[in-house]
Amino acid sequence: MSDTAPIRINLALQGGGAHGAFTWGVLDRLLEEDNIEIAGISGTSAGALNGAALKAGLLERGRTGARENLDWLWRRVGNLGDMRLTAWMAPFTPAPAMVAQALEYSLPFGLADAATRVFSPYMSGPFYRNPLERVARRFHYDAVCADAGPALFVSATNVRTGKIRVFTGHEITTDAILASACLPTLFRAVEIGGEAYWDGGYTGNPALFPLFDQNLPDDVVIVNINPLYRPDIPTDPRDILNRINEVSFNSSLLRELRAIEFVQRLIDADKIEEGAMKRVNVHMIADDELMRGLSVASKLVPVPSVLTDLKAAGRAACETFLSEHRTKLGRQSSVDLPAMYS
Repeated sequence: MSDTAPIRINLALQGGGAHGAFTWGVLDRLLEEDNIEIAGISGTSAGALNGAALKAGLLERGRTGARENLDWLWRRVGNLGDMRLTAWMAPFTPAPAMVAQALEYSLPFGLADAATRVFSPYMSGPFYRNPLERVARRFHYDAVCADAGPALFVSATNVRTGKIRVFTGHEITTDAILASACLPTLFRAVEIGGEAYWDGGYTGNPALFPLFDQNLPDDVVIVNINPLYRPDIPTDPRDILNRINEVSFNSSLLRELRAIEFVQRLIDADKIEEGAMKRVNVHMIADDELMRGLSVASKLVPVPSVLTDLKAAGRAACETFLSEHRTKLGRQSSVDLPAMYS
C-alpha cells in the first residue's frame, strides 16, 4: 500500500436510541480524514439513521455534505417533540449522567415508562403516529439507495420468525429505516412486503456478516454505544432492566465477533484453504465509561444538551482511536478477540 493510497474501511454502527449521537461525533471526526475511505456501512436503529444520512451526504456534497447531513439529522432528532420520547426536559445542562439520572427519577418519565407496561401502541387507534417518520421520510433515497458510494445495509427483526432481515440497495425505504428503529413498546411493528418488523437490535446490532463480502475491505470499525462490560451487579429495578436491555442488544454482536475469532484461529492453524474465508480486521470505537453513566431514559429522551455532549464524546473517542490505532487500519485488528473470549 502506498503512502497516498486511501485506507478503505467498513463501518458497523450500533443502535441505541438518542445515544446514537455518540456515533454522530465519531463520524464527524472520521470524515475529516481524507485518507480514509468508507466502503461499506452496516447500521441498526440509530445506526441506520446515521448510515443513511452519511451515505446521502457523501454522494450529494462529499465529506462536507455528509457532516452537514448528520448535523441536520440530530437537530431534527433533538426537536421531535413527541411525548413518548420527550416526556421531560432538563431546564439546565449538567453532565449527561446527571441528566440521565434526573430523567429516570422524574415523575413524567416514570409515568410514561409505566404506561408502556400497561398500554400497547396499538391502543392509540387513529391517533397513532411514529415520530421518527418525520425524519426518515426526508432522506434523499435516490442517494441512500444508489449503487455509487458506500454499500449500505440496514437491519430489522422479523416479528413472526425472529430472524434478521438485512435491507440494501433499493430495499432501503422510509419503512425499512423505521423498521430498524422500531422499539415494540413504543411503536407499532412496521409492515413491509406482508411481513412485520421490529428493531434490528434484537438480531443484529449491527449485523457484521454483510460486510464480509469479498468486494469490501477487510477492516470493520465498530462504533459501540452499548457497554459490553459493567463492573457492578445491578440491584435497583431500573438498573436491572437497563442491563437486560444492554445485554440483549449486544448479544448478536458478541456472537458474530466470536465467529470471527473462531475463523481466524482456523486460518492461523491452516485448517481452512487459503482464500476460502476472509480474515477480518476488527476495530472498535467506544466510551464505555461515559455510557455506563447513562441509561434507558437517556436513550429514549433526546435532550439537546446531552446529544451535543455525546457528539463531543464521540469525536474525542475517534481522535483517541486514530491516535492509537491508525497504523493498524488495513493491516491488523486493534481488538484482541482471543483475549475478549478467554
